[in-house]
Formats: sequence, C-alpha cells, structure tokens
Amino acid sequence: MVGANITVEIQRKPMTRHELRDLIAGGESSTVEFKRKFTTAEKFAREMIALANTVGGYLIVGVDDDGAIVGVPSEKEVVEQIERSQHVITPELPVHIDVVEIEFVDVVVVHIPNSEQKPHRLTSEEQRAYIRKGDQSVAASKEMTKILAAQRPDAPPMTLSIGDRERRLFLYLERYGQASVNDFARLVNISRRRASQILVKLVRAGVLHIHTDNGHDYFTLI
Repeated sequence: MVGANITVEIQRKPMTRHELRDLIAGGESSTVEFKRKFTTAEKFAREMIALANTVGGYLIVGVDDDGAIVGVPSEKEVVEQIERSQHVITPELPVHIDVVEIEFVDVVVVHIPNSEQKPHRLTSEEQRAYIRKGDQSVAASKEMTKILAAQRPDAPPMTLSIGDRERRLFLYLERYGQASVNDFARLVNISRRRASQILVKLVRAGVLHIHTDNGHDYFTLI
C-alpha cells in the first residue's frame, strides 16, 4: 500500500482517544491543523510542509474546523492519499500516522516532526516553502527560507561582523520598533539583496527576530 520511496509508518491506535480529545479540544494552532477530508495532494502537502518547517505538529483528518469529529469513510484511502502528497514534497518528509477510533468513527492523525532537513518545499510552484503563522499555513519569504536552511545540521558556519550599517539598524529599531528589508536598504543606502543577507545573518546570530504578518516580514531586536 505504501510506496518503497516514501517513509510512512502506520501505527494502529498508539494515540489514545483521551490524547486525541485533548488535541481537538485545544483547537487549531501553530502545531495543530484540522481537515474534514482530503482535498488535493498539493493542499495537503502544503500543510505538512508548513508544520515541518516550523516546530512540527499534527494534521488531523476527519475533524471539522470547529472541532466537530466527523471521521473518515476509509482510513486506507486517506493513507494512500497521504502517500501521494509525499511525492510533491522535497526533500522527503517522513511522517507517522495513527488511526484512532473515536465516537464510533476513524480519525487519521498525521504526526509531522520538527524537521532537520528544512526547508521542505512543494515540487511545483517554483518549489515554494511554507511555515505556520498561528493557525494558518503561509508562504515563506526568501529571507525566512534562508533562515530555515541555516537550521540544518549540515549548514555551513556563519561569520558576522558588526559595523556602521548594523549599528544604524539597531538605533532605528530602538526608535521605531521594527524594520523591513526595504526599510533597512533605504536606511543605509544598499541594495535589497545586500540588506536581506545582513538581516538573515543577524537573525541566525540571535540578534534579531523575524516576524511574518499578512505575507510580509519585519524584524525586531531580541
């Protein structure tokens, strides 16, 4: 049932009904996503990618957005659909699947790890990456994608020097609270590309935070 090139484990009821009820009662969040049913491979993959690229979590199939438990008509079919979704994710993303019987129906719980192979992307859409923002999955910016890549164990070491540009940025942030890539580029009269590189380094060094709001990134002091 499961293709040889896809890492999917099916574990019958290791998650208890009580544990699943607790997850559902907590509602959707940065680590939990409800799906009433499977829609398309790409939409499902997008949710798995976003969770893996953030801190991991659970994708629960057979539960409505409001937490109502509706179940799935066939857990076998859902697992096969998950397998198809795996084929549009790069690099490969291992997942663990629980099938839990609750309220006389089956619910499929996909546990997505906090991946060490970030960023995971869709093989289509120019290999776009996604992250979780609250209870939503959103497209990752170029800066966020670079920061995700830097979290990999095999990421090259980083060198950072604090000069006049960085000090001017810190003063700006102390005064205004936040800055975008374009704000910084204008502030110190450099290209957007160079501003992005500096900001990414400062985030990696633990000097700045990166935030995403309505599809736009901004940076703040830690």
